[in-house]
Amino acid sequence: MEPFSLRFVLLALVLVVGAIGRAFYARQNRAEVLGGRISRAKAVWLTFAVLYWLGVCPLLAFEPSLPWRWRVVLGVFGAQFWLRGVAEMWMLYVTKSWRPPYGIAHDVFSIALVIGTTLWFGPLTTDAPNLVGLGVTALLLASLIVETYYAWVFFGLVEGKTTGDDGVWFADQHDPRFVRVNRLTATVNVPLFVGLAALLGVAFGGL
Repeated sequence: MEPFSLRFVLLALVLVVGAIGRAFYARQNRAEVLGGRISRAKAVWLTFAVLYWLGVCPLLAFEPSLPWRWRVVLGVFGAQFWLRGVAEMWMLYVTKSWRPPYGIAHDVFSIALVIGTTLWFGPLTTDAPNLVGLGVTALLLASLIVETYYAWVFFGLVEGKTTGDDGVWFADQHDPRFVRVNRLTATVNVPLFVGLAALLGVAFGGL
């Protein structure tokens, strides 16, 4: 992908996903809707996850300046995570049968997949393109570990009540059950977005 095209698509992704995240936050808190109210911290986290996992990582799989190792890692991850996204949306909004353990199992699988495909290509080198790929992948793994922890804690806090018309999918900012996890999420959001900003800075500076 040409540098100008990559920068344009990345910028469009940030603007579009950011706008969708803001609209989703407003909609989810405007009235009683499926899944319940969502805190600002969780809405920001969800925006990061969608942008990075379903947008930035798959896009970078088509970036020719990245070594083949990282393009395969990000491409394989992106493809299987898009499948998870479709299945999750179906189970949330159609069958209303989604449970966090499904996501936890897939997160663990994704972590193993990313590590496995990375190591498959042998020893790492420290030239600039490989360091960029390593940084992208390190942020990806960190965010997947964070997501796994969030899902595990959330499932316990709602006592497994995530299915049916009354299922709770999100942490309400005003619910005492979620005070600690919302504070943690707000704190962890900072380094995640700093990492994303650094990555985008490299991309806009020319991979």
